[in-house]
Amino acid sequence: MKAQRSFAPDLTEIRRLVVAVTPPGADPPEDADQARDALARAAWTGIAEPGDRAATLLVSGLGAWRALAAAHAGVTPVGLLSALPGTAEDALALPEREWAAALARWTPRLDPSAAERHLRQAAMVGASLVLPSSPLWPSGVDDLGEHGPIALWLRGTPRALESLGRSIALVGARAATGYGEHVALEASAGLVDRGFAIVSGAAYGIDGTAHRAALASGGTTVAILAGGVDRFYPSGHDALLARIVREGAVVSELPCGSAPTRWRFLQRNRLIAASSRATVVLEAGWRSGSLNTAGHAASLGRPLGAVPGPVTSVSSAGCHRLLREYDAVCVTNADEMAELVTGVAGAAAEGDGGESGTTPEERRVLDALSSRTPRHDLDIARRSGLSLLAVQSALGGLALEGRVGERPGGWVTRTR
Repeated sequence: MKAQRSFAPDLTEIRRLVVAVTPPGADPPEDADQARDALARAAWTGIAEPGDRAATLLVSGLGAWRALAAAHAGVTPVGLLSALPGTAEDALALPEREWAAALARWTPRLDPSAAERHLRQAAMVGASLVLPSSPLWPSGVDDLGEHGPIALWLRGTPRALESLGRSIALVGARAATGYGEHVALEASAGLVDRGFAIVSGAAYGIDGTAHRAALASGGTTVAILAGGVDRFYPSGHDALLARIVREGAVVSELPCGSAPTRWRFLQRNRLIAASSRATVVLEAGWRSGSLNTAGHAASLGRPLGAVPGPVTSVSSAGCHRLLREYDAVCVTNADEMAELVTGVAGAAAEGDGGESGTTPEERRVLDALSSRTPRHDLDIARRSGLSLLAVQSALGGLALEGRVGERPGGWVTRTR
């Protein structure tokens, strides 16, 4: 393999560009090595397709910068193997023919100016580069191992990424029925009220409904895309994704300008499953792409739930398949979905007597509260159908038990 064009980026320019895409509140690179690592990881997001095992192993074995320099130097598979340290056992175990195939895949994309272009495009749209060393890095994606992302691109609020530690993925059919959209709306709003962030893929149908309901409930939602974070897809969700950028986060492992493709959608699904604590399929046909996400969740050992539908509905055939073939848990409401993560049954259903020691008025006040969105006494009275005096009395008792707390904007529930 012949050498590619010279790869010798200017260090001063590298540091300037890396600082420009450092997430708000995060520390910029302290030295040249950190700046080079960031530049190299940005480059690799455009060289290797998502889930490229060889790229992940090479970066892990040599470091992102040395791996990039080796690729640009036109190293042979034998030379690549000889450059790997003895501790890189997984990379050394990869057969020479696979390294040859990988180098052949990467060669057409080895443009020395590409990494700087990726960083400039990101800075223009206000996107950030999130590295594995960052506190914002979602630790769940590390479970993907040698198929994990090399870096992530983010548009939105950093706190949204931090919320992934308590998140549930809601996915389902694009051609959703009214039943599916109703279930998605209730599930997303209910999970937000229980303190969960909502993860999905921003597609039409179930995904879009889940994102909208989370936003409408004052919660956090994260959309994971199959293309660059500057290319909102589908275009019909431009307004929705713009709002998610303002109030949540849009994430991709591909650099700005990258187009979504069928392969990238399938690979994107593994990030949805890995970044969240559990995955719930709300409505899906027999061959729905949501089953791909469910398969990733199952292979990662993540809790998997499926919402049943009418046995005559082809739109729920995929959910029934998950229940039958994937050992998915049958879930029908937000409490049961939350239980996938917490392992604790939710509040008692209406009419079953409620929690021990809870008065009917307290139960109605709790139902009217959110764990994330503070609500004033009068708002709680409207939602619960109780008088203002009854609400204030119930809040006093619940506050003494530590089950609710008062914030500057109003009252919220507390997890015991």
